[in-house]
Amino acid sequence: MINLNDLMQGASRVGIAGHIRPDGDSVGASLGLYNYLKKVYPDKEISIFLEHPSSNFDFLKGFQDIACLKDDEPYTESFDLFFALDLGDMERLGKAASLFKGAKVTVCVDHHISNTGFAMHDYIEPEASSTAELVFTLFDESKLDRDIAECIYAGIIHDTGVFRFSNTGIRTLSIVQKLIATGIDFPWIIQHTFYEKTYIQNLLLGRALIESMKFMDGLCIASVVNRRMMNFYGAKAEDLDGIVNQLILTKGVECAVFLHETDPLCFKVSLRSNSDRIDVARIAKTFNGGGHKRAAGFTMSGTYHDILNNISLQIERQIEGLDTENNGINGKS
Repeated sequence: MINLNDLMQGASRVGIAGHIRPDGDSVGASLGLYNYLKKVYPDKEISIFLEHPSSNFDFLKGFQDIACLKDDEPYTESFDLFFALDLGDMERLGKAASLFKGAKVTVCVDHHISNTGFAMHDYIEPEASSTAELVFTLFDESKLDRDIAECIYAGIIHDTGVFRFSNTGIRTLSIVQKLIATGIDFPWIIQHTFYEKTYIQNLLLGRALIESMKFMDGLCIASVVNRRMMNFYGAKAEDLDGIVNQLILTKGVECAVFLHETDPLCFKVSLRSNSDRIDVARIAKTFNGGGHKRAAGFTMSGTYHDILNNISLQIERQIEGLDTENNGINGKS
């Protein structure tokens, strides 16, 4: 546990960043902390950095303040204090990693089991439902308001699958009770950020489901969206949100694999598990990725079938009780 007030005392310029390709937890946790610090420490200069967050979250206060770091722009800002949220590896900060490294004091708040600590102050709790939950525990609850609550609630629902996943604990629900008490429109937040899809998203989801295939005697399911398909629909990466979560709902399936081609023969791989015998975080770690036991991912070069064969081998090793803690090939987080 860290003391937020102690950290803030000697800081004038404070930075906050989440991981590249930010999901709901990364966005919610980052904006929740941003709004809290802006409210409680109005004399401090607070900056927030996220890589092109989904417009689904543009209703959250502070969304318009998010700075998206670009590859062709140099950044020489210096911070007294910098928070890295929801990532197990500093490199997953992307362009913000240089800002983190240059800060006088660094803090990491995270719930990835693969995180061994890389900041001066680490608050890592793998059992937590989400980083948003951990961020909330740093707050003086008397300062909680509706704007802050909306952000934390959005983060929690996305990493718990709207409270469906086993990482939903007693503390999680206790926090949610306090968030709802501020008057947030919690059914709308769930509908708007978790379930609601654009027409293009539905087309891609339908295509991915139609072209999916089962393997390992029906134990697993996989699908891929390549660059040609993305170009055909005029789609963006955020239009693929939710596909892997739908795949894992297939009856009789214990593991889902979804591949998205980001560059020629380079795929972002998303993994989901609903079985105690398949730990997808261990599979992702094998290929230099990371995540949680039930949700993880990595990036890997190769053909769709080559990558799927590599993943199949790791799933088989786990089912047979063999060690999967080894080094992968051509993988990166």
